[in-house]
Amino acid sequence: MNMFCYQCQETAHGKGCVIQGVCGKKADTSARMDLLLYAVRGIAIVNRALREKRNPSAEASHFIIDALFTTITNANFDNPMLDGYVRHAFEVKNILCGEAKKEGISLPDLPEVEFQASPGDYEKFEPLTGVLAEENEDIRGLKQLAVYGCKGMAAYARHALNLGLESEDVYTVIENALAEISRPDISTEELFSLVLGVGEGGVKAMALLDKANTSTYGNPEITEVDLGVRNRPGILVSGHDLKDLEELLIQSEGKGVDIYTHSEMLPAQSYPFFKKYPHFAGNYGNAWWEQTKEFEKFNGTFLFTSNCIVPPRPANTYTDRIYTTGVVGMPGTHYIPVGKDGKKDFSEIIHHALQCPPPEPIETGKITTGFAHHQVMQLAPKVIDLIKRGKIRKFVVMAGCDGRMPSRNYYTEFAKKLPDDCVILTAGCAKYRYNKLPLGDIEGVPRVLDAGQCNDSYSLILIAMALKDAFGLKNINDLPIVYNIAWYEQKAVIVLLALLSLGIRNIHSGPTLPAFFTPEILKVLKEKFNIGTISNVDEDIESMLK
Repeated sequence: MNMFCYQCQETAHGKGCVIQGVCGKKADTSARMDLLLYAVRGIAIVNRALREKRNPSAEASHFIIDALFTTITNANFDNPMLDGYVRHAFEVKNILCGEAKKEGISLPDLPEVEFQASPGDYEKFEPLTGVLAEENEDIRGLKQLAVYGCKGMAAYARHALNLGLESEDVYTVIENALAEISRPDISTEELFSLVLGVGEGGVKAMALLDKANTSTYGNPEITEVDLGVRNRPGILVSGHDLKDLEELLIQSEGKGVDIYTHSEMLPAQSYPFFKKYPHFAGNYGNAWWEQTKEFEKFNGTFLFTSNCIVPPRPANTYTDRIYTTGVVGMPGTHYIPVGKDGKKDFSEIIHHALQCPPPEPIETGKITTGFAHHQVMQLAPKVIDLIKRGKIRKFVVMAGCDGRMPSRNYYTEFAKKLPDDCVILTAGCAKYRYNKLPLGDIEGVPRVLDAGQCNDSYSLILIAMALKDAFGLKNINDLPIVYNIAWYEQKAVIVLLALLSLGIRNIHSGPTLPAFFTPEILKVLKEKFNIGTISNVDEDIESMLK
Protein backbone atom coordinates (compact mmCIF):
# COMPACT_ATOMS: atom_id res chain seq x y z
CA MET A 1 0.00 0.00 0.00
CA ASN A 2 0.99 3.64 -0.41
CA MET A 3 1.00 6.38 2.20
CA PHE A 4 0.81 10.15 2.17
CA CYS A 5 2.65 12.04 4.87
CA TYR A 6 4.04 15.56 4.72
CA GLN A 7 4.28 16.45 8.38
CA CYS A 8 8.08 16.91 8.46
CA GLN A 9 10.72 18.79 6.47
CA GLU A 10 12.12 15.66 4.80
CA THR A 11 9.08 15.00 2.64
CA ALA A 12 9.25 15.77 -1.08
CA HIS A 13 7.86 19.29 -1.19
CA GLY A 14 4.16 19.30 -1.95
CA LYS A 15 4.01 15.58 -2.70
CA GLY A 16 4.43 13.81 0.60
CA CYS A 17 6.22 10.57 1.41
CA VAL A 18 4.81 7.43 -0.23
CA ILE A 19 5.54 3.72 0.38
CA GLN A 20 7.93 4.65 3.21
CA GLY A 21 8.83 7.92 4.88
CA VAL A 22 12.37 9.24 4.88
CA CYS A 23 12.13 8.95 8.67
CA GLY A 24 11.74 5.18 8.31
CA LYS A 25 7.99 5.07 8.92
CA LYS A 26 6.36 2.44 6.72
CA ALA A 27 3.04 2.75 4.91
CA ASP A 28 1.18 0.36 7.21
CA THR A 29 2.44 2.29 10.24
CA SER A 30 1.34 5.58 8.70
CA ALA A 31 -2.12 4.17 7.96
CA ARG A 32 -2.48 2.99 11.55
CA MET A 33 -1.66 6.51 12.71
CA ASP A 34 -4.24 7.95 10.34
CA LEU A 35 -6.86 5.57 11.72
CA LEU A 36 -5.90 6.48 15.27
CA LEU A 37 -6.11 10.22 14.59
CA TYR A 38 -9.52 9.82 12.95
CA ALA A 39 -10.77 7.94 16.01
CA VAL A 40 -9.31 10.64 18.26
CA ARG A 41 -11.23 13.29 16.35
CA GLY A 42 -14.40 11.44 17.35
CA ILE A 43 -13.30 11.40 20.99
CA ALA A 44 -12.60 15.14 20.83
CA ILE A 45 -16.02 15.90 19.36
CA VAL A 46 -17.83 14.01 22.11
CA ASN A 47 -15.62 15.28 24.92
CA ARG A 48 -16.12 18.85 23.71
CA ALA A 49 -19.87 18.32 23.97
CA LEU A 50 -19.42 16.98 27.51
CA ARG A 51 -17.12 19.91 28.31
CA GLU A 52 -19.85 22.37 27.31
CA LYS A 53 -21.95 20.74 30.03
CA ARG A 54 -18.98 21.03 32.41
CA ASN A 55 -18.46 17.30 32.61
CA PRO A 56 -15.48 16.39 30.37
CA SER A 57 -13.62 13.11 30.78
CA ALA A 58 -10.09 13.48 32.15
CA GLU A 59 -9.25 10.02 30.79
CA ALA A 60 -10.31 11.15 27.32
CA SER A 61 -8.21 14.33 27.50
CA HIS A 62 -5.17 12.34 28.61
CA PHE A 63 -5.67 9.77 25.89
CA ILE A 64 -6.00 12.46 23.22
CA ILE A 65 -2.65 14.05 24.10
CA ASP A 66 -0.94 10.64 24.18
CA ALA A 67 -2.44 9.61 20.83
CA LEU A 68 -1.34 12.88 19.23
CA PHE A 69 2.12 12.60 20.81
CA THR A 70 2.72 9.03 19.65
CA THR A 71 1.99 10.03 16.03
CA ILE A 72 4.57 12.82 16.06
CA THR A 73 7.66 12.39 13.84
CA ASN A 74 10.31 9.99 15.20
CA ALA A 75 8.25 8.78 18.17
CA ASN A 76 6.61 5.47 17.34
CA PHE A 77 7.41 2.90 14.67
CA ASP A 78 5.82 -0.07 16.48
CA ASN A 79 2.64 -1.42 14.84
CA PRO A 80 1.44 -3.62 17.74
CA MET A 81 1.77 -0.67 20.09
CA LEU A 82 -0.22 1.54 17.70
CA ASP A 83 -2.86 -1.19 17.41
CA GLY A 84 -3.26 -0.97 21.18
CA TYR A 85 -3.85 2.77 20.91
CA VAL A 86 -6.47 2.20 18.19
CA ARG A 87 -8.38 -0.35 20.25
CA HIS A 88 -8.32 1.88 23.30
CA ALA A 89 -9.49 4.88 21.24
CA PHE A 90 -12.76 3.20 20.34
CA GLU A 91 -13.23 1.97 23.90
CA VAL A 92 -12.85 5.54 25.19
CA LYS A 93 -15.17 6.98 22.54
CA ASN A 94 -17.90 4.41 23.21
CA ILE A 95 -17.81 5.19 26.92
CA LEU A 96 -18.06 8.91 26.17
CA CYS A 97 -20.99 8.41 23.81
CA GLY A 98 -22.73 6.46 26.55
CA GLU A 99 -22.16 9.32 29.00
CA ALA A 100 -23.50 11.84 26.49
CA LYS A 101 -26.62 9.74 25.90
CA LYS A 102 -27.17 9.32 29.63
CA GLU A 103 -27.01 13.11 30.11
CA GLY A 104 -29.26 13.79 27.13
CA ILE A 105 -26.52 15.61 25.19
CA SER A 106 -27.09 15.83 21.46
CA LEU A 107 -23.92 15.08 19.49
CA PRO A 108 -23.00 16.65 16.13
CA ASP A 109 -23.96 14.73 13.00
CA LEU A 110 -20.37 13.98 11.99
CA PRO A 111 -19.10 10.58 10.75
CA GLU A 112 -16.28 10.54 13.32
CA VAL A 113 -18.85 10.19 16.11
CA GLU A 114 -20.40 6.96 14.86
CA PHE A 115 -17.29 5.53 13.17
CA GLN A 116 -16.12 2.12 14.38
CA ALA A 117 -13.14 0.05 13.25
CA SER A 118 -10.58 -2.46 14.43
CA PRO A 119 -6.79 -2.04 14.09
CA GLY A 120 -6.77 -4.44 11.16
CA ASP A 121 -9.02 -2.08 9.18
CA TYR A 122 -6.27 0.51 8.72
CA GLU A 123 -5.84 -0.15 4.98
CA LYS A 124 -9.55 -0.49 4.28
CA PHE A 125 -10.36 2.91 5.76
CA GLU A 126 -7.29 4.83 4.56
CA PRO A 127 -9.31 6.66 1.84
CA LEU A 128 -11.51 8.04 4.65
CA THR A 129 -8.96 8.52 7.45
CA GLY A 130 -5.87 9.54 5.46
CA VAL A 131 -4.61 13.06 4.85
CA LEU A 132 -5.78 12.98 1.21
CA ALA A 133 -9.39 12.41 2.26
CA GLU A 134 -9.68 16.19 2.13
CA GLU A 135 -9.52 17.02 -1.58
CA ASN A 136 -9.15 20.81 -1.40
CA GLU A 137 -5.42 21.36 -0.90
CA ASP A 138 -5.81 24.72 0.88
CA ILE A 139 -8.38 23.35 3.33
CA ARG A 140 -6.25 20.23 3.73
CA GLY A 141 -3.11 22.23 4.44
CA LEU A 142 -4.79 24.40 7.05
CA LYS A 143 -6.41 21.42 8.73
CA GLN A 144 -3.08 19.64 8.91
CA LEU A 145 -1.41 22.81 10.21
CA ALA A 146 -3.93 22.79 13.07
CA VAL A 147 -3.35 19.06 13.70
CA TYR A 148 0.44 19.42 13.66
CA GLY A 149 0.23 22.34 16.05
CA CYS A 150 -1.93 20.23 18.35
CA LYS A 151 0.62 17.41 18.20
CA GLY A 152 3.36 19.71 19.45
CA MET A 153 1.07 21.13 22.12
CA ALA A 154 0.09 17.61 23.22
CA ALA A 155 3.75 16.70 23.74
CA TYR A 156 4.24 19.64 26.09
CA ALA A 157 0.99 18.86 27.90
CA ARG A 158 2.06 15.26 28.49
CA HIS A 159 5.46 16.27 29.92
CA ALA A 160 3.70 18.69 32.28
CA LEU A 161 1.16 16.05 33.28
CA ASN A 162 3.99 13.68 34.16
CA LEU A 163 5.03 16.29 36.73
CA GLY A 164 1.51 16.67 38.07
CA LEU A 165 0.32 19.81 36.26
CA GLU A 166 -2.39 20.06 33.64
CA SER A 167 -4.60 22.71 32.11
CA GLU A 168 -8.20 22.43 31.03
CA ASP A 169 -7.57 25.44 28.80
CA VAL A 170 -4.98 23.47 26.83
CA TYR A 171 -7.25 20.43 26.54
CA THR A 172 -10.07 22.70 25.38
CA VAL A 173 -7.96 24.21 22.59
CA ILE A 174 -6.81 20.79 21.36
CA GLU A 175 -10.26 19.19 21.47
CA ASN A 176 -11.91 22.18 19.84
CA ALA A 177 -9.35 22.18 17.01
CA LEU A 178 -9.81 18.45 16.36
CA ALA A 179 -13.59 18.85 16.42
CA GLU A 180 -13.58 21.89 14.12
CA ILE A 181 -11.40 20.29 11.42
CA SER A 182 -13.97 17.48 11.28
CA ARG A 183 -16.54 19.92 9.91
CA PRO A 184 -16.92 19.47 6.14
CA ASP A 185 -18.20 23.05 5.76
CA ILE A 186 -15.39 24.88 7.54
CA SER A 187 -13.93 27.77 5.50
CA THR A 188 -10.35 28.88 5.01
CA GLU A 189 -11.08 32.04 7.00
CA GLU A 190 -12.33 29.95 9.94
CA LEU A 191 -9.30 27.70 9.66
CA PHE A 192 -6.86 30.61 9.74
CA SER A 193 -8.54 31.79 12.91
CA LEU A 194 -8.42 28.24 14.27
CA VAL A 195 -4.67 27.80 13.73
CA LEU A 196 -3.96 31.09 15.50
CA GLY A 197 -6.10 29.81 18.36
CA VAL A 198 -3.92 26.71 18.41
CA GLY A 199 -0.91 29.05 18.66
CA GLU A 200 -2.47 30.74 21.69
CA GLY A 201 -2.94 27.30 23.21
CA GLY A 202 0.71 26.59 22.47
CA VAL A 203 1.78 29.58 24.55
CA LYS A 204 -0.35 28.28 27.43
CA ALA A 205 1.09 24.77 27.09
CA MET A 206 4.65 26.09 27.11
CA ALA A 207 3.91 28.23 30.16
CA LEU A 208 2.40 25.21 31.92
CA LEU A 209 5.43 23.04 31.20
CA ASP A 210 7.84 25.80 32.24
CA LYS A 211 6.01 26.01 35.56
CA ALA A 212 6.07 22.23 35.96
CA ASN A 213 9.79 21.96 35.22
CA THR A 214 10.98 24.91 37.30
CA SER A 215 8.72 24.25 40.30
CA THR A 216 10.00 20.67 40.40
CA TYR A 217 13.67 21.02 39.47
CA GLY A 218 14.49 24.69 40.07
CA ASN A 219 15.32 27.43 37.59
CA PRO A 220 18.00 26.54 35.03
CA GLU A 221 21.32 28.24 35.69
CA ILE A 222 24.38 28.89 33.55
CA THR A 223 26.19 25.56 33.39
CA GLU A 224 29.29 24.26 31.65
CA VAL A 225 28.63 20.71 30.47
CA ASP A 226 31.40 18.18 29.91
CA LEU A 227 31.48 16.64 26.42
CA GLY A 228 33.87 13.87 27.37
CA VAL A 229 33.28 10.46 28.95
CA ARG A 230 34.07 8.67 32.21
CA ASN A 231 35.51 5.21 32.72
CA ARG A 232 32.31 3.48 33.92
CA PRO A 233 29.39 1.95 32.00
CA GLY A 234 26.80 4.47 30.87
CA ILE A 235 23.15 5.04 30.03
CA LEU A 236 22.41 7.67 27.39
CA VAL A 237 19.06 9.46 27.86
CA SER A 238 17.45 11.08 24.83
CA GLY A 239 14.22 13.00 24.34
CA HIS A 240 12.54 15.59 26.54
CA ASP A 241 10.93 14.03 29.62
CA LEU A 242 12.61 15.23 32.81
CA LYS A 243 10.48 12.99 35.05
CA ASP A 244 11.95 9.90 33.39
CA LEU A 245 15.45 11.29 33.93
CA GLU A 246 14.67 11.94 37.60
CA GLU A 247 13.43 8.40 38.23
CA LEU A 248 16.40 6.89 36.39
CA LEU A 249 18.90 8.95 38.39
CA ILE A 250 17.27 7.96 41.68
CA GLN A 251 17.17 4.25 40.82
CA SER A 252 20.72 4.16 39.41
CA GLU A 253 22.41 6.05 42.25
CA GLY A 254 25.28 4.08 43.75
CA LYS A 255 24.97 1.28 41.18
CA GLY A 256 28.24 1.96 39.35
CA VAL A 257 26.70 3.42 36.19
CA ASP A 258 26.86 6.98 34.81
CA ILE A 259 23.95 8.81 33.17
CA TYR A 260 24.60 10.97 30.09
CA THR A 261 22.29 13.32 28.19
CA HIS A 262 21.75 13.27 24.43
CA SER A 263 20.28 15.78 21.97
CA GLU A 264 17.23 17.56 23.47
CA MET A 265 18.01 16.24 26.95
CA LEU A 266 21.15 18.44 27.14
CA PRO A 267 19.31 21.33 28.93
CA ALA A 268 18.59 19.00 31.88
CA GLN A 269 22.22 19.59 32.84
CA SER A 270 21.34 23.15 33.91
CA TYR A 271 18.62 22.30 36.46
CA PRO A 272 19.87 22.50 40.09
CA PHE A 273 17.95 19.36 41.10
CA PHE A 274 19.91 17.04 38.82
CA LYS A 275 23.32 18.42 39.78
CA LYS A 276 23.20 16.72 43.18
CA TYR A 277 23.71 13.31 41.55
CA PRO A 278 27.45 12.59 41.18
CA HIS A 279 26.79 9.95 38.54
CA PHE A 280 25.04 12.49 36.30
CA ALA A 281 27.77 12.81 33.68
CA GLY A 282 28.03 15.08 30.65
CA ASN A 283 26.40 15.27 27.23
CA TYR A 284 27.23 12.69 24.57
CA GLY A 285 26.75 13.35 20.89
CA ASN A 286 24.82 15.89 18.90
CA ALA A 287 21.37 16.27 17.39
CA TRP A 288 19.00 13.30 17.08
CA TRP A 289 19.76 12.50 13.43
CA GLU A 290 23.41 11.64 14.10
CA GLN A 291 22.58 8.81 16.50
CA THR A 292 22.98 5.97 13.99
CA LYS A 293 26.66 6.91 13.78
CA GLU A 294 27.35 8.07 17.32
CA PHE A 295 25.53 5.32 19.22
CA GLU A 296 27.90 2.68 17.88
CA LYS A 297 30.63 4.21 20.06
CA PHE A 298 28.63 4.78 23.23
CA ASN A 299 28.66 1.05 24.06
CA GLY A 300 26.07 1.32 26.84
CA THR A 301 22.26 1.36 26.91
CA PHE A 302 19.89 4.02 25.60
CA LEU A 303 16.65 5.42 27.01
CA PHE A 304 14.27 7.23 24.65
CA THR A 305 11.72 9.30 26.54
CA SER A 306 10.08 11.05 23.57
CA ASN A 307 10.37 11.75 19.87
CA CYS A 308 14.08 11.57 19.07
CA ILE A 309 14.42 7.96 17.95
CA VAL A 310 15.67 6.89 14.52
CA PRO A 311 15.39 3.32 13.18
CA PRO A 312 18.88 1.81 13.54
CA ARG A 313 20.74 0.75 10.42
CA PRO A 314 20.47 -2.96 9.55
CA ALA A 315 24.10 -3.66 10.46
CA ASN A 316 23.97 -1.80 13.79
CA THR A 317 25.18 -3.30 17.05
CA TYR A 318 22.92 -1.48 19.51
CA THR A 319 19.22 -2.22 18.81
CA ASP A 320 19.03 -4.68 21.71
CA ARG A 321 20.42 -2.00 24.02
CA ILE A 322 17.62 0.48 23.26
CA TYR A 323 14.85 1.00 25.82
CA THR A 324 11.77 3.09 25.10
CA THR A 325 9.08 4.46 27.37
CA GLY A 326 5.99 6.67 27.29
CA VAL A 327 4.64 7.09 23.75
CA VAL A 328 7.87 5.87 22.10
CA GLY A 329 7.96 2.54 20.27
CA MET A 330 10.50 0.76 18.07
CA PRO A 331 10.43 -2.90 16.94
CA GLY A 332 13.19 -5.04 18.42
CA THR A 333 13.74 -2.82 21.45
CA HIS A 334 12.68 -3.01 25.12
CA TYR A 335 9.71 -1.07 26.50
CA ILE A 336 9.48 0.27 30.08
CA PRO A 337 5.84 0.79 31.17
CA VAL A 338 4.36 2.72 34.07
CA GLY A 339 3.84 0.40 37.03
CA LYS A 340 0.74 0.05 39.18
CA ASP A 341 2.33 2.46 41.66
CA GLY A 342 2.55 5.13 38.97
CA LYS A 343 6.34 4.80 38.66
CA LYS A 344 8.65 3.15 36.16
CA ASP A 345 11.07 0.35 36.99
CA PHE A 346 14.42 1.09 35.34
CA SER A 347 16.24 -1.86 36.90
CA GLU A 348 16.49 -3.78 33.60
CA ILE A 349 18.18 -0.97 31.67
CA ILE A 350 20.54 -0.33 34.61
CA HIS A 351 21.51 -4.02 34.88
CA HIS A 352 21.97 -4.21 31.12
CA ALA A 353 24.23 -1.14 31.14
CA LEU A 354 26.44 -2.65 33.80
CA GLN A 355 27.26 -5.53 31.43
CA CYS A 356 28.60 -3.04 28.84
CA PRO A 357 32.01 -1.39 28.47
CA PRO A 358 32.37 2.37 29.09
CA PRO A 359 31.61 4.81 26.27
CA GLU A 360 34.25 5.74 23.73
CA PRO A 361 34.93 9.49 23.50
CA ILE A 362 33.78 11.22 20.31
CA GLU A 363 34.71 14.75 21.39
CA THR A 364 36.18 16.69 24.31
CA GLY A 365 35.72 20.08 25.92
CA LYS A 366 32.72 21.80 27.43
CA ILE A 367 29.54 23.48 26.26
CA THR A 368 27.46 26.13 28.04
CA THR A 369 23.70 25.98 28.52
CA GLY A 370 21.14 27.26 31.03
CA PHE A 371 20.07 30.64 29.63
CA ALA A 372 16.36 30.23 30.32
CA HIS A 373 14.25 33.27 31.18
CA HIS A 374 15.04 33.40 34.91
CA GLN A 375 18.78 33.40 34.28
CA VAL A 376 18.58 35.93 31.45
CA MET A 377 16.40 38.23 33.57
CA GLN A 378 19.25 38.35 36.07
CA LEU A 379 21.48 39.51 33.22
CA ALA A 380 18.87 41.99 31.99
CA PRO A 381 20.46 45.19 33.39
CA LYS A 382 23.75 44.33 31.70
CA VAL A 383 22.03 43.32 28.46
CA ILE A 384 19.98 46.53 28.37
CA ASP A 385 23.11 48.59 28.98
CA LEU A 386 24.89 46.81 26.12
CA ILE A 387 21.97 47.53 23.81
CA LYS A 388 21.89 51.20 24.79
CA ARG A 389 25.65 51.53 24.25
CA GLY A 390 25.37 49.91 20.82
CA LYS A 391 27.43 46.89 21.83
CA ILE A 392 24.51 44.58 21.01
CA ARG A 393 22.87 45.49 17.72
CA LYS A 394 20.49 42.59 17.25
CA PHE A 395 19.21 39.43 18.88
CA VAL A 396 18.63 36.66 16.37
CA VAL A 397 16.21 33.95 17.49
CA MET A 398 17.44 30.71 15.93
CA ALA A 399 15.16 28.25 17.69
CA GLY A 400 13.56 25.08 16.34
CA CYS A 401 14.62 21.65 15.18
CA ASP A 402 17.65 20.24 13.45
CA GLY A 403 17.53 17.77 10.57
CA ARG A 404 19.80 15.70 8.40
CA MET A 405 19.27 17.51 5.09
CA PRO A 406 22.46 19.14 3.68
CA SER A 407 20.61 22.46 3.45
CA ARG A 408 20.80 22.65 7.25
CA ASN A 409 24.43 23.77 6.90
CA TYR A 410 22.86 27.17 6.22
CA TYR A 411 22.42 27.70 9.97
CA THR A 412 26.07 26.96 10.72
CA GLU A 413 27.22 29.41 8.06
CA PHE A 414 24.68 31.99 9.23
CA ALA A 415 26.04 31.83 12.78
CA LYS A 416 29.63 32.06 11.57
CA LYS A 417 28.96 35.14 9.43
CA LEU A 418 26.73 36.96 11.89
CA PRO A 419 28.49 40.19 12.97
CA ASP A 420 30.19 40.21 16.37
CA ASP A 421 27.62 42.64 17.80
CA CYS A 422 24.76 40.16 17.35
CA VAL A 423 23.58 37.60 19.92
CA ILE A 424 21.86 34.31 19.09
CA LEU A 425 18.90 33.25 21.24
CA THR A 426 18.25 29.56 20.77
CA ALA A 427 16.12 26.67 22.00
CA GLY A 428 15.62 23.20 20.59
CA CYS A 429 18.08 20.93 18.81
CA ALA A 430 18.66 23.47 16.01
CA LYS A 431 21.45 24.78 18.26
CA TYR A 432 23.66 21.80 17.45
CA ARG A 433 24.43 23.51 14.14
CA TYR A 434 26.37 26.28 15.92
CA ASN A 435 26.51 25.85 19.71
CA LYS A 436 30.05 24.46 19.60
CA LEU A 437 31.44 27.25 17.42
CA PRO A 438 33.92 29.67 19.07
CA LEU A 439 31.62 32.70 18.73
CA GLY A 440 32.88 34.43 21.86
CA ASP A 441 31.00 36.95 24.00
CA ILE A 442 30.10 40.62 24.28
CA GLU A 443 31.57 41.98 27.51
CA GLY A 444 30.90 38.68 29.24
CA VAL A 445 27.52 37.93 27.63
CA PRO A 446 27.91 34.83 25.43
CA ARG A 447 26.90 35.29 21.81
CA VAL A 448 24.88 32.06 21.96
CA LEU A 449 22.29 32.01 24.73
CA ASP A 450 20.81 28.52 24.94
CA ALA A 451 17.39 28.62 26.61
CA GLY A 452 16.91 24.84 26.48
CA GLN A 453 14.57 22.41 24.74
CA CYS A 454 12.13 23.29 21.95
CA ASN A 455 9.37 23.77 24.53
CA ASP A 456 11.65 26.27 26.28
CA SER A 457 10.99 28.65 23.41
CA TYR A 458 8.62 30.09 26.00
CA SER A 459 11.72 31.59 27.61
CA LEU A 460 12.46 33.44 24.39
CA ILE A 461 8.93 34.86 24.44
CA LEU A 462 9.31 36.03 28.05
CA ILE A 463 12.71 37.59 27.28
CA ALA A 464 11.22 39.51 24.35
CA MET A 465 8.29 40.72 26.47
CA ALA A 466 10.66 41.85 29.24
CA LEU A 467 12.81 43.81 26.78
CA LYS A 468 9.69 45.43 25.28
CA ASP A 469 8.63 46.62 28.73
CA ALA A 470 12.18 47.73 29.65
CA PHE A 471 12.38 49.97 26.59
CA GLY A 472 8.80 51.20 26.90
CA LEU A 473 7.80 49.89 23.48
CA LYS A 474 4.17 49.35 22.49
CA ASN A 475 4.86 46.79 19.77
CA ILE A 476 7.00 43.69 20.20
CA ASN A 477 8.04 44.00 16.55
CA ASP A 478 9.91 47.23 17.38
CA LEU A 479 12.50 45.30 19.39
CA PRO A 480 15.99 44.65 17.98
CA ILE A 481 15.02 40.98 17.59
CA VAL A 482 14.70 39.01 14.36
CA TYR A 483 13.54 35.43 13.88
CA ASN A 484 15.21 32.71 11.81
CA ILE A 485 13.34 29.56 12.86
CA ALA A 486 14.45 26.09 11.76
CA TRP A 487 11.47 23.79 11.32
CA TYR A 488 11.53 20.01 11.06
CA GLU A 489 8.39 18.65 12.63
CA GLN A 490 5.37 19.41 14.80
CA LYS A 491 7.09 20.99 17.77
CA ALA A 492 8.58 23.65 15.53
CA VAL A 493 5.09 24.13 14.07
CA ILE A 494 3.60 24.94 17.47
CA VAL A 495 6.50 27.31 18.23
CA LEU A 496 5.81 29.12 14.95
CA LEU A 497 2.06 29.31 15.61
CA ALA A 498 2.73 30.56 19.14
CA LEU A 499 4.88 33.40 17.78
CA LEU A 500 2.25 34.28 15.17
CA SER A 501 -0.50 34.31 17.81
CA LEU A 502 1.51 36.96 19.67
CA GLY A 503 1.57 39.12 16.56
CA ILE A 504 5.25 38.64 15.80
CA ARG A 505 6.05 39.43 12.17
CA ASN A 506 8.89 38.98 9.68
CA ILE A 507 9.72 35.41 10.69
CA HIS A 508 12.05 33.45 8.42
CA SER A 509 11.40 29.69 8.45
CA GLY A 510 13.55 27.11 6.73
CA PRO A 511 15.52 25.56 5.30
CA THR A 512 12.34 25.05 3.25
CA LEU A 513 8.77 25.99 3.99
CA PRO A 514 6.38 23.18 5.00
CA ALA A 515 4.82 21.24 2.13
CA PHE A 516 1.37 21.89 3.62
CA PHE A 517 1.88 25.64 3.03
CA THR A 518 0.10 25.86 -0.31
CA PRO A 519 0.64 29.00 -2.45
CA GLU A 520 -2.66 30.41 -1.19
CA ILE A 521 -1.83 29.70 2.49
CA LEU A 522 1.62 31.22 2.07
CA LYS A 523 0.11 34.28 0.38
CA VAL A 524 -2.11 34.94 3.39
CA LEU A 525 0.73 34.34 5.86
CA LYS A 526 2.90 36.80 3.95
CA GLU A 527 0.14 39.39 3.91
CA LYS A 528 -0.66 39.06 7.60
CA PHE A 529 2.77 38.30 9.08
CA ASN A 530 5.33 38.73 6.29
CA ILE A 531 6.49 35.16 6.89
CA GLY A 532 9.05 33.83 4.44
CA THR A 533 11.82 31.35 3.94
CA ILE A 534 15.59 31.60 3.76
CA SER A 535 17.42 32.86 0.70
CA ASN A 536 21.17 32.70 1.19
CA VAL A 537 23.29 33.55 4.22
CA ASP A 538 24.68 36.87 3.04
CA GLU A 539 21.37 38.24 1.76
CA ASP A 540 19.46 37.08 4.83
CA ILE A 541 21.93 38.65 7.25
CA GLU A 542 21.81 41.92 5.34
CA SER A 543 18.01 41.86 5.31
CA MET A 544 17.63 40.96 8.98
CA LEU A 545 20.11 43.55 10.24
CA LYS A 546 18.51 46.50 8.44
